[in-house]
Amino acid sequence: MQKLTIVIPAYNEQEVLKDTVPRLWSIEREVVTQNFLSEDSDILIVDDGSSDNTWSIIESFHKQHSKIRGLRFSRNFGHQAALIAGLTEAIKTTNMTITIDADLQDDPEKIMEMVQAYSAGADIVYGVRTHRETDSWFKRTTAQGYYKLLRLLGVQMVPNHADFRLMSKRAVQTLLTYPERNMFIRGLIPKLGFQTAKVYYKRTPRLAGESKYPLKKMLAFAWDGITSLTIAP
Repeated sequence: MQKLTIVIPAYNEQEVLKDTVPRLWSIEREVVTQNFLSEDSDILIVDDGSSDNTWSIIESFHKQHSKIRGLRFSRNFGHQAALIAGLTEAIKTTNMTITIDADLQDDPEKIMEMVQAYSAGADIVYGVRTHRETDSWFKRTTAQGYYKLLRLLGVQMVPNHADFRLMSKRAVQTLLTYPERNMFIRGLIPKLGFQTAKVYYKRTPRLAGESKYPLKKMLAFAWDGITSLTIAP
């Protein structure tokens, strides 16, 4: 039986965690009961230096279920750093990881399908959005233009894929050998060379709260994506 750890980066997500964690816990337990996962499968939440009650909520869930665990940053280091920290910790004890944002705009009901693709031999399973209707016109247009620019620069990307994915232990271990500091994870994953699969889903609005990627952060993230992956500019 294979162990799964669901890794959730969280920055000031007190509005959504009370709904997100029980839902993910329920879905993971359902996959366990269907004999796809081992009983010790767990959830790891990375508090990215939150200033609200995110950490106290994580502590509360841990008291209820020891398999719901948390890491706490000393300050806000950013979404990608939180993902890397979660993967680095999780891979010590797990066979596979699934990363998913706390707002659950990505469909957690696809977790079963991801695990099945892993069981069929895929080391990396991409969650791919079927459309971007929940994005504003500005975000949708700039995102499409950005990924077109990356393709023109020779960067290999998976269209409409963000950071909702399953990775096997060896895929994560290979990713962690990269020495980058400002890591653009979704640009590095296709370089790993392992067998991949895709699951498709409809992206939904946030459960609550506000996006943690205002324009300034989006621009910085986009610049990291370019400078991390190509010297063409």
